[in-house]
Amino acid sequence: MNVSYYPGCSLHGTGKEYGQSVEVVSKALGVELQEVDDWCCCGASSAHATNFDLSVALPAQNLAKAEKAGLDVMVPCAACFNRFKTAQHQLAHDGVLKARVESAVGARVEGTVAVRTPMEIFLKDVGVDAIRAKILKPLKGLKPVCYYGCLLVRPPEDAEDDVENPVFLDRLLAALGAEPQPWSFKTDCCGGSLTISRTDQVTRLVDRLMSMAREAGANCIVTACPVCMANLDMRATRGLPVFYFSELMAVAMGLGGPEKWAKLHNTDPRPLFQEHRLYLW
Repeated sequence: MNVSYYPGCSLHGTGKEYGQSVEVVSKALGVELQEVDDWCCCGASSAHATNFDLSVALPAQNLAKAEKAGLDVMVPCAACFNRFKTAQHQLAHDGVLKARVESAVGARVEGTVAVRTPMEIFLKDVGVDAIRAKILKPLKGLKPVCYYGCLLVRPPEDAEDDVENPVFLDRLLAALGAEPQPWSFKTDCCGGSLTISRTDQVTRLVDRLMSMAREAGANCIVTACPVCMANLDMRATRGLPVFYFSELMAVAMGLGGPEKWAKLHNTDPRPLFQEHRLYLW
């Protein structure tokens, strides 16, 4: 299948292991990514904190470009995904705003393409059976808690996953042979972009998440958000290994890359891999 692809800024920088792993996993699963032509930053998080019209216009400009291709658009970054979905929702429900934004970007935004996460595409379009057929090394021994953060299920009116108890990540990890642990902190906030201005508060929040993950019986945390990944991996005083879900998909499928990505983590995940004989390098 073909989809438009919006990598966003983080997947070329601080979250490059996320971008690279999404791309190799997509290719292995037969999902062809067509990068949105001449895409621009979606504005997360500076635009929506300073200028409402700009916060809608930036994702709207990218949506207009994606609509030209006529394909659903995959948006891996949770912050970018939230800005796209929020802009679509606001444009669909506010005609005055829509006219103003379309004038600013010089293009129509009709809402004709679906904004989707890789998790949804892998589960619904590729399917669990097809994913299992690609597994060379089941993730036996990994007991992750799946951490969605607060952006993947907003706005709740348009969420594809369960708002109170999202399950897409859990279903993917279970298909890979891991044992996702139930916990009630899936959508608690990690502190987001306060990581620089209020590091103390971010440390308090992520330490609580780490504590609750251990209490749930987890030996690692899995996420789909570069901001969450940065906070969990950098700010915890006693952290567990943290992974992008797509990194673990690549490990289970025997794809190249995990040996490079592991070195980019502040909390080294390689001892956990070695303990459970999951390393492929």
